[in-house]
Amino acid sequence: MSHPILLLNCGSSSIKYQLLHTDTEEPTAVGIVQRIGQQAGTLDHTTGSDEFHLDQDFADHTEAVAAVVRMFHEHGPALDEVIAVGHRTVHGGDTFQESVLIDDRVIAKLVELSELAPLHNPPAIAGIEAALLVLPDVPHVAIFDTAFFSTLPAEAYTYAIDREVMREHGIRKYGFHGTSHQYVSQQAAVFLDRPLESLKTIVCHLGNGASISAVDGGVAVETSMGMTPLEGLVMGTRSGDVDPGLHKFLGSKGMTLIEIDNFLNKKSGMLGLCGYTDMRDVAAQIAIGNEDARLALDVYVHRLLSYIGAYIAVLGGVDALCFTAGVGENAAHIRGPVIERLAALGFELDVVANETRSKVAREISTADSKVRVLVIPTNEELAMARETLRVVQLLEAESTQGESAYLPERAQSNPGTVSHQRN
Repeated sequence: MSHPILLLNCGSSSIKYQLLHTDTEEPTAVGIVQRIGQQAGTLDHTTGSDEFHLDQDFADHTEAVAAVVRMFHEHGPALDEVIAVGHRTVHGGDTFQESVLIDDRVIAKLVELSELAPLHNPPAIAGIEAALLVLPDVPHVAIFDTAFFSTLPAEAYTYAIDREVMREHGIRKYGFHGTSHQYVSQQAAVFLDRPLESLKTIVCHLGNGASISAVDGGVAVETSMGMTPLEGLVMGTRSGDVDPGLHKFLGSKGMTLIEIDNFLNKKSGMLGLCGYTDMRDVAAQIAIGNEDARLALDVYVHRLLSYIGAYIAVLGGVDALCFTAGVGENAAHIRGPVIERLAALGFELDVVANETRSKVAREISTADSKVRVLVIPTNEELAMARETLRVVQLLEAESTQGESAYLPERAQSNPGTVSHQRN
């Protein structure tokens, strides 16, 4: 039986959405709302071969979600049979270590956690509240970017700061892009036709936001993003790793903490280094001799290489290195130099395969390479749908046993949780 699930991924000024059927695991409609809270807002909705466009200003996420629902009503497919709504939620802190059914206490906790992800959690909360207003009669599930990394060992997630301060404020590495890292590591096992439990995998999720993970037997043991999505690799506008003393130094030059945070999150990374965030633009600038662009790419590759080398050591070897997300899937000029500089560790690049574009999983290492190098398109929406369905089915099972499907009394220590932490 078909189980349509509506999936929402809310950004600060946008909403990406899909209606996905769990029997076929294929979307029947996709769309995006852009420029929420700004002028010249748009909504693009695609179902089958039909495309629909709406020009409208959306004051907030409530108006935007309502417009999405109207688009489904007017152009299909109908939302009458939707069994649940899945929401991408970036930061679950140490409270939410699995996907959860959303209730008032969950929303209140997400508001508390917004300080840890000020660019990401507030729009997600706005989207959740808006969706609850227009689709109040189905379960809503929060799927956390941080959940996959709840398995990190203590030595990986602990910062070397005063332990009492750390415990009081929940300061630790949480990691992000977990839905993508989990999906890609699982798909690597499928592609290689090997048991997931036998694989040591490094996943490079390279987009405007970028992170890397070490996955041992399907379990995350290390990742580059930290307490916030700012730590780690060089990104489109985010600095990644910097000396913590930079904050004091910039403060001494007259910048406030808010200005420093904005500087590192929105004015650094590739944008700060060369003025471009799209790797295609960076490559074009390098081709015409832009030295800032060349240095920016060199810094990007160097940081990525440094993490890959460290994670090989953490894992005690590696079976597969996977590239995913917009840059990872499409930027051959980044993958190539990375693999070539790993030759001493048994990596061997198939140059032709690396330059070949494809929308399906493929191998870009040679038959002689000791480490398999894969390009695997991520599918966070499918992973979200599977997770949403899992939570809904668990709720149904618990409901048939006479327990409250919404678990308001049972989850006092961990609001909304409907499943157990990984072993």
